[in-house]
Amino acid sequence: MESSQPSRHFKPPWTLIRENSECYVVRDANGVTVAWLFCRDDSQRYSFGASKLTSDEARRIGKAISRIPEFMSQRQGFYPRGGGPRFRADRPYHVALGDMYIREHWAEIDAVCRVNSLPLNATGETIQNDGVWKVYEFTWQMDAILF
Repeated sequence: MESSQPSRHFKPPWTLIRENSECYVVRDANGVTVAWLFCRDDSQRYSFGASKLTSDEARRIGKAISRIPEFMSQRQGFYPRGGGPRFRADRPYHVALGDMYIREHWAEIDAVCRVNSLPLNATGETIQNDGVWKVYEFTWQMDAILF
């Protein structure tokens, strides 16, 4: 079933506001509320508040929600893939990382990839230019940007 109402647009930027001691609110640029995040820091004292987020958890989640428009907008300097054999739409994004850097920081890189469900797939391609660089592929542009 399709809705006869036009889709709503929530104008960026979205901001996170501490409404009171028990609530964070995410609002768009027009003041429309996008999300409420309820929290309670004294949940150990009362059984009825045990299922609420702590204020720190609510703040972190609210901050992530407020960044959604950033991730959905076209970034300046980032363009959709063009044509040609090297940049086909079905090919993943490639990133070259210094081999020594990977070896020295493998534990942290592996942990970040696991926590964020980022596949770190080596292509097997090696670049010799001011050291040894290994090429890794990512399905999504944002994942590649993290590296």
